[in-house]
Amino acid sequence: MIPIRSFTDAKARLADVLEPATRAEIAHRMADTVADAAAAMRVVVVSSAAEVEEWATDRGFEVISDPGSLDAAAVAGREHLRAVGCHRAVIAHADLPHAQTLAPLARDGTQPIVALVPCHRDDGTNVLSVPVDVPFEFAYGPGSFRRHVAEAHRLGLGVRVVRAPDLAVDVDAPNDLHHVDLPVPLP
Repeated sequence: MIPIRSFTDAKARLADVLEPATRAEIAHRMADTVADAAAAMRVVVVSSAAEVEEWATDRGFEVISDPGSLDAAAVAGREHLRAVGCHRAVIAHADLPHAQTLAPLARDGTQPIVALVPCHRDDGTNVLSVPVDVPFEFAYGPGSFRRHVAEAHRLGLGVRVVRAPDLAVDVDAPNDLHHVDLPVPLP
């Protein structure tokens, strides 16, 4: 599952250094990279933005409506995947410029294990894999990696931390932009 709020309004935290059109282009390219990394899986995009829905449909992905927050999007995606018979939800952020494959996050199948990829700052959760039949409470935002590990322990689930270099880098702040091929130079 890939939650994407918007391409056109993406990466507002980068507004001081990048114009809206450049941010949208970078967001679109990174989403393509993450989608390619998920190619071997059933892909569901959670969004209510017309340009994202069109992109997802053109790629042959299922689209479900964004309920308004990242945590709620993860719940909606997990519930959708459970309803269509999947055993595991792999939630991947769309801002992973080096993503190559998400397959290692799905390998636990029906096992009572939560697999997580922490961001390169060991703070956020770039990719999270959970069984669909447990009431895992998502807690994205700063410090989410530790909260997600604590939630897995609270539910009695095993934890598998995946240190995948291609999935660890996300683009949240201006100092992350060196990981992206920019169409224009930074000011």
